[in-house]
Amino acid sequence: MGSLYSEHRTWLHGVPAGWKLALLVLLSTGLFWINNPLILGAACALVVLLFLSLGKARGPGRVLLRGLLIATVLVLALHTALQQPMVGVVSSLRMVGATLLSIALTLTTRAAELQDVLERLLKPLERMGVRTARFALQLALMLRFIEHFFVVWKRLDESHRLRTGKSGGFRLLAPLTIQMLQTARRVADTLGVRLGE
Repeated sequence: MGSLYSEHRTWLHGVPAGWKLALLVLLSTGLFWINNPLILGAACALVVLLFLSLGKARGPGRVLLRGLLIATVLVLALHTALQQPMVGVVSSLRMVGATLLSIALTLTTRAAELQDVLERLLKPLERMGVRTARFALQLALMLRFIEHFFVVWKRLDESHRLRTGKSGGFRLLAPLTIQMLQTARRVADTLGVRLGE
């Protein structure tokens, strides 16, 4: 499966996955507790600076940034139409800040590292009979499929752009769906063989 992990080493690559995940949860929660647009704007600016500090490692995340930009414009337009422009600004700042933090984590953390963290966090549930290794694997696969979705979308869009000179847009939904279903089938077959099911 495709991955958005960047091989360009940055200072954030050296931070353990557990710390990054904990900071993501704390900082994202903090953003949703702030209601003052000025304070929220300052916090969001700090997140943008953190993201920019990743340098060349930001490359694979471009496709995610495009989606974030579209979502931000839609949120602002919706709230402006509802005559709630400040609610739109606050919602957009929260979304941009939390999403940039998530993209930074995705670009600098391998899926296997996140799976290890999830297994450690879920370990206490083993006493209740929960098969934590499988649960962690399911969560890790879900995260990988989200990554893979954007990787495949980007590849299809670039291919369409080379042929036509234009972005594929919604025309890519059918081939994207087919490729994602094929990937899901291959992963299911592989897991069935490895897990003996």
